[in-house]
Amino acid sequence: MAEDSHLAQGCAAFAAGRLTEAEAAFRGVLAAAPRDAEAMSNLGAVLNANHRPEQAEAACRGALAVQPGFWAAWGNLGTALHRQQRYDEAVAAYAEALRRNPNHVNACTNLGVALAEQGRMRLALVLHDAALALAPGNAAVRCNRALALLAAGDLARGFAEYEWRWQVPGMLPHGVAGPCWQGEDPAGRTILVHDEGGYGDTLQFVRYVPLLAARGARVVLCVQPPLVRLLARLPGPAVVLARGTEPPDYDLHCPMLSLPHGFSTTLESVPARVPYLPVDAAKAAAWRAKLAGAGLRVGVVWAGASRPGMAAMRAMDARRSLPAGALTALAGIAGVRFVSLQKDQVPPAQLDMADPMPDCADFDDTAAVVAGLDLVIAVDTAVAHLAGALGRPVWLLSRYDACWRWLHGRRDNPWYPGLRLYRQTAPGEWAPVLRELAADLRALAGGTFVPST
Repeated sequence: MAEDSHLAQGCAAFAAGRLTEAEAAFRGVLAAAPRDAEAMSNLGAVLNANHRPEQAEAACRGALAVQPGFWAAWGNLGTALHRQQRYDEAVAAYAEALRRNPNHVNACTNLGVALAEQGRMRLALVLHDAALALAPGNAAVRCNRALALLAAGDLARGFAEYEWRWQVPGMLPHGVAGPCWQGEDPAGRTILVHDEGGYGDTLQFVRYVPLLAARGARVVLCVQPPLVRLLARLPGPAVVLARGTEPPDYDLHCPMLSLPHGFSTTLESVPARVPYLPVDAAKAAAWRAKLAGAGLRVGVVWAGASRPGMAAMRAMDARRSLPAGALTALAGIAGVRFVSLQKDQVPPAQLDMADPMPDCADFDDTAAVVAGLDLVIAVDTAVAHLAGALGRPVWLLSRYDACWRWLHGRRDNPWYPGLRLYRQTAPGEWAPVLRELAADLRALAGGTFVPST
């Protein structure tokens, strides 16, 4: 039948990542057979992959209206609800998929992710272990389990498991070839340490580079161009290059997020001495003078960077960013002078912010500004890592589905001793977070702040 041919074409295209072709094929099946539950469920999977969860939900519910026991449709519905942060509904849908098919690997691992994002870490790890038992060679399962272990504070097992990320299709360490350093004696060897994620990842894990050099390695450090000037002053690397520059010959390479694994890092052994980034002293003094005045100097970052063409990252950026006008909660606090650390955005008028960012070309310039501040308030962005690495106090506003590095159930953080977390307790709800932060900021400015746990 023509429908079977279209269905097979759609499945092949989806498996190959050709989402537009897959969607057209499944819609072709449905044009001829509107009640084809498999085509509707598969269309839901494609729409989920294309980050159109509302449409995916409609397709999956259509499939279940025709075939209520269809386990694949329940799993795809769970993903659509999960993407909309409707966690209780998503957990129920994943659980129903597993009830219908106990060997449904995707539902099992996705249920573990959803539970972890709700803070239900013990049950999440049970589901991740179950998914591992079902599919021990599945790299996505291993990586999901790794992130849950890391969020739970089991850094040694988490970072070891996270080495599976290179088996996930499309994950490549910027085309760097050759054997990877795994913790063996590096003395006398040239090791290319290179970025693999965002600016924040580099700023967090570059702390290991001086330790690697101290063990006798000649370190070539390759990072994103806006970080080169700042990291050129880091003690340890023999040379600092911008990503895309041809490196000199090396014996081993190491992606930035593999350094903690190479050093067998645990919660107790996190190298947390700060500051570990040196700033340009003359620039820092100049900015300190420009921003001098009465009151606490408080830097603010309220939004993550937009990333065109990266739908998943855009969705995450929207979740971690404050909406326009939310900073009104901080207005009128006596004894505070606000400083914008937000690049390429006009500061909100209600805070009467100083704005040095037009004069900041890269992270080296921003570091000079941050070094003279009394406090940085930031959503989960690279500037929070920069401030922490410079030893400045940081109050971090964390989204509900918090990043693993901030750990489950803690207000402090082992990576940055001066960091304090303010977490959403419900998806998208910033108002309670900002009320608590504003009260603490008033107390800090008035000299009465006592950190709560």
